[in-house]
Amino acid sequence: MALARIARNGYRRSGSSAMANYANCEKDFISEDRCRSPIGGIFTHPHKKIPASGHTIRTLSDSNFGSRGMRTTPQYQFANAERAAESDSEYESTKYPTLEATKPGQKPRVVVLGSGWAACRFLKGIDTRLYDVVCISPRNHMVFTPLLASTCVGTLEFRSVVEPVTQIQTALANDPNSYFFLASCTGIDSDKHEVYCEAVGDDGLANAPYHFKVAYDKLVIASGAEALTFGIKGVKEHAFFLRDVTHAQDIRKRLLLNLMLCENPGISEEEKERLLHCVVIGGGPTGVEFSGELSDFIMRDVRQRYAHVKNYMKVTLIEANEILSSFDLGLRKYASKHLTKCGVRLVTGVVKEVHPNKIVLSDGSDVPYGLLVWSTGVGPSEFVKSLEFPKAPGGRIGVDEWLRVPTVEDVFALGDCAGFLEKPVLPALAQVAEREGKYLVEMLNRIGKQNGGKALSLKKDIPLGDPFVYKHLGSMASMGRYKALVDLRQSKDAEGISLAGFVSWFIWRSAYLTRVISWRNRFYVAINWATTLVFGRDNSRIG
Repeated sequence: MALARIARNGYRRSGSSAMANYANCEKDFISEDRCRSPIGGIFTHPHKKIPASGHTIRTLSDSNFGSRGMRTTPQYQFANAERAAESDSEYESTKYPTLEATKPGQKPRVVVLGSGWAACRFLKGIDTRLYDVVCISPRNHMVFTPLLASTCVGTLEFRSVVEPVTQIQTALANDPNSYFFLASCTGIDSDKHEVYCEAVGDDGLANAPYHFKVAYDKLVIASGAEALTFGIKGVKEHAFFLRDVTHAQDIRKRLLLNLMLCENPGISEEEKERLLHCVVIGGGPTGVEFSGELSDFIMRDVRQRYAHVKNYMKVTLIEANEILSSFDLGLRKYASKHLTKCGVRLVTGVVKEVHPNKIVLSDGSDVPYGLLVWSTGVGPSEFVKSLEFPKAPGGRIGVDEWLRVPTVEDVFALGDCAGFLEKPVLPALAQVAEREGKYLVEMLNRIGKQNGGKALSLKKDIPLGDPFVYKHLGSMASMGRYKALVDLRQSKDAEGISLAGFVSWFIWRSAYLTRVISWRNRFYVAINWATTLVFGRDNSRIG
């Protein structure tokens, strides 16, 4: 609290001069070529460079930015630009097609960065009678990540675990001043209340890469995190991650390809063993569930449909410490015993280096592989690292107890990209992100009803309500063969109910079936489970 209070007081001391400068910038929002930062504040430019005097500016033709009330401004590109070192030097702002700031009498605009658990829970609950909403994300759907491992082996189809953002919040498709933009945020100017974006898949556009900017009254950063590689050489080049549907599709293609390659004549025994050796790095819930799904796939489907190579397929799970370390000790022992019984080899070790066909452990031993899945947790993305906001432990965006980013106004952060500055950082779990999204949307709806939705209006004495408090509901993990773990303790050291076995598997499936986003997807998931039970998994390799 103390740090957040000091930061906000520092912002307020910038006072009238900052606001006057901001107002001057906003007054000529479209035609102004040059604008000084009012308090020399937090500004992350999409090119991260400011043009020095004397450099050439190349003007691109104006472009039509749509028909729902958006205007465009000329677009420039800078050659050999560099950041001015002097604090009092002026810079010329790059002009982009722009979604302009809201005017008096219009609804305030909330801009949401991301389409994960936190962002979509926020979008689902936002009162569109009070706010216009803009969602900016490089994907147009939310992924139900607890069931993602099942799609890698065909237990579920990919469409069963995704939900379009415009169906979660229909205003994005229907309301005249609400939009979804398929783009990545490249920078934030918190002084001018603007975000800078680059369109995704813009190869078909005349001006590619296509940049634009969006003005906001309130900004919600929920851009998620990236897989942690710990700087180990070769991980990004050779390993598969399991955080998105595209990852699951790539894993499935490689798995089926290796099975079919081994059927070809002339493949040596050693090569077959390597190609059909699936190595999973990381013994958390994702790694354990994927290993369990692979074990099921091998026992039921590979043995029936790939009889010539069935004996070559193996699964190895490598963990530096102990698998499922956040679960109850009895559940960890049960999981180790069950996975070993199902043919999963458990190895304690640390990866030193990854090569195209093998990994090298810290003890010097080599582990050949045909498929390598990396699941060792998440860390801050390059976008989050580039933001000049206060950082929480681990590099996340620092927030206070109301999920506000200190030192700036009207910016909130939640989910895997955010962490408390003055309290322990919460784990990167779906239930944490979802709970934060629910809390923040309820708070902003209350603020909107008290006319506090406009930019800089939180300086008024508007009560924010109680601070965010997270209460853990428990953890679950499936291990294959109709077995799962359910740990209902509120913390690692607390007392509570712990279950393992078939009953836990039934609870796991029932809980996630009810938590799937829409009734359409619940129907898909139920049908996929029934189809797999009766007919087995589909082993078609498409693409």
